Formats: sequence, structure tokens, C-alpha cells
Amino acid sequence: MNSNAETRKWKEADVPDQSGRVAIVTGANTGIGYQTAAVLAYSGAHVVLAVRDLAKGNAALSRIVAASPGADVTLQALDLSSLDSVRAAADALRSAYPRIDLLINNAGVMLTPKQVTKDGFELQFGTNHLGHFALTGLLLDHLLPVRGSRVVTVSSMGHRLRAAIHFDDLQWERSYNRMAAYAQSKLANLLFTYELQRRLSARPVKDNGTIAVAAHPGSSNTELTRNLPWFIKPVVDVFGPMLSQSAAMGALPTLRAATDPAVQGGQYYGPAGIGQQRGHPKLVDSSAQSHDEDLQRRLWAVSEELTGVTFPV
Repeated sequence: MNSNAETRKWKEADVPDQSGRVAIVTGANTGIGYQTAAVLAYSGAHVVLAVRDLAKGNAALSRIVAASPGADVTLQALDLSSLDSVRAAADALRSAYPRIDLLINNAGVMLTPKQVTKDGFELQFGTNHLGHFALTGLLLDHLLPVRGSRVVTVSSMGHRLRAAIHFDDLQWERSYNRMAAYAQSKLANLLFTYELQRRLSARPVKDNGTIAVAAHPGSSNTELTRNLPWFIKPVVDVFGPMLSQSAAMGALPTLRAATDPAVQGGQYYGPAGIGQQRGHPKLVDSSAQSHDEDLQRRLWAVSEELTGVTFPV
């Protein structure tokens, strides 16, 4: 943590040349996802914007190409709140890309009123965790043969707030608390990352070194705050700009997790500032609960059961 790599400020210019790499970024039409996809495209990657709203996705694609006419960007419909959509997107991506270098599980919803997905899952858990769990499982065999491939999942500082995996009521059918439900989904992102990394590390053949890494953006100015409760939103509207950072800065932990050659499997990156609210990215710690291996294994088994997706590791 005191190495030169950690004390200096890692920035967008540190992203290595990505030419020849294929990167899939979920939720890439806005916010952190857009900034991540744009930088990867500017760095030479072929970037797939995997988005629910194709009109917004096309607008994002146009902005990237306008800023960098040589950018190689395509669009893929993906609604993470529908397992049918996840499977259809995975089929299309597998057909189009025999090799995938980066899968960036970025899309998410935050603090939504009580809603369910098309498959009957609580919306935040179903979208933020189960949708990405299924997508990763369906695409992973196209990453495993690729040297240096990575699965990067975006979590949140919210994984510490009232966080637990409510196995007795995963879908919040008895009662609903939007903050606790969000925290459950973000804790699930980390439990998933660490369990996936352990399974990848246990593979008999590890020459290509596919790894699973996590990141969080700190407090960033994005559309995720649109579902804040009415009594909190005015405070955030007034003080948020002073406390938060731009989406471009918020994307740096994800970009570092995805591209820094020094990154190792099972690591977690976030802003270096006070409380990990803002700043340049560094290696950070997650909660003790997120490292509970029994919890990781139990959530993995339940996620396989709920999605019907098993992994090739």
C-alpha cells in the first residue's frame, strides 16, 4: 500500500494501450459506465455498450465516436432485470465475440421503491447481482482462454450500510427497506467477485490468468441518485456537488481494476480520499462480511438456483 504505485495518483493517462482487446461494459449509456466505455474506446479497445435503452445507447455511442472518430464501438441490448434478455444478449455476444478480454459488470439501480424484475426478484438484487451473475456465467468460457482477461464488478460503499444477505427473505416479500435492499445487492457483488476469484484460482490450468476484481466509484455525480427518498434529495442537491466527484473521476477505480497490469485477482479498488468518497483510485478494503467464505459459497449456490446458470469453473 505504500509502494510508488499506490502513493502516486493513477489517472486516465495510465490506461495502457487496449488495441486488440474486446470489452463489454454494462450500463454504458450514462455515468460511470459511459466514462469507462469511452476511455477504453479512446485507448483502442473494441467496446460493446450493453444497455437496456437502445436510444440512449445510440446517443452514447455517437458521443464517443464524435470525440474519437476512430473509436470502435458497438451496441448490445441488455436488460439485466430479465433473465430472458440476459440469455439473448449472451447468445449474441458469444456469437459475435469468440474471445472477450474484459467484462465490466457496471450497470445498476439504487434505492428504488419496491419493485420486482420480470422474473419476480426484488429489483435491486435482481438487477445488480443476479443479472450480472447470470451474464458472467454465460460468457465466462469466452474469457477463460484469453490471456489477461478480467471480470470487473462494480460495488459500492453501500455494501457496509445495514448490509446482510437475507436468505430467509431475499426478495423482501415480508417488508422492504430500500437502503438495506441496495446494501444487500452491493454486498452480493463483492461476495460474488471473491468466490469467482477463488474458483478461477483453483483451475488446473491457469496460464491465461483470468481474474475477478471489484471496484467502487465513491460519491460520484451520476443518475443513480434519482431514486433518493424525497426528504434526502434536497440535501444531496445542495451539498452533493461539494462532496461528490465527477463521473469521469468515479470511473477511474473501474478502469484501474480493468487495465492496470499490477492488479491481482480478488482485489478491490476505490477512491483514495477521506472515507473513499473521492480521489484517484487505490487498493482499498471491503467489509469483513464480504470475505466470509461460507457466505460467498451459500450466495453462489442460491444464485445458481435462482438464475439457472452454472459456471465453467
